[in-house]
Amino acid sequence: MSEIDLFGLRRQFNEDRILLCFNGPISRSLIEEIGNALRNYLQADDALPGAAMDVFGIYIELTQNIRHYVARMGYNERDGSATVVVARDTQGRYVIMAGNLVERDDGERLRQRVVELAAMDKAELKAAYKAQLRQPRDADALSGAGLGLVDVARKSVEPLRARISPTDGEERVFFSLSAVI
Repeated sequence: MSEIDLFGLRRQFNEDRILLCFNGPISRSLIEEIGNALRNYLQADDALPGAAMDVFGIYIELTQNIRHYVARMGYNERDGSATVVVARDTQGRYVIMAGNLVERDDGERLRQRVVELAAMDKAELKAAYKAQLRQPRDADALSGAGLGLVDVARKSVEPLRARISPTDGEERVFFSLSAVI
């Protein structure tokens, strides 16, 4: 391993206003611990209660979705790693980003769903949320890109952004999602 310039990394985090960053295997207990740290940070940052709840809720939704996907796909620890960043943008808003390796087809389907949601206004998102609530839940269906994603889109003050990045392998890509509060 090459030597890491920790001070340079710190400087980059400060310049990019990164409040929290995690990269590695993600478990239920780790989601909880990072969530507690995030909640404490938001409290110390005097975040408005509504914004703090939304940031925390989106963090939980995105990380739990990653954990469930990784478990369902049976990925090993390396392939099942997640990258999560919570930052502030230049306007002082919170930006929640999360990503992980996914099967190429799953990534494309999810990216397309994000594009559809990003094209909706607040009224359309509300209607989509209500429609999703009314749909019967099929116990055998694979979850994902459902009610939780619509809820994230509703809470975000900007359209969701999704990105697919190629990896060394052909069948998997890195999918990342970004929401702004």
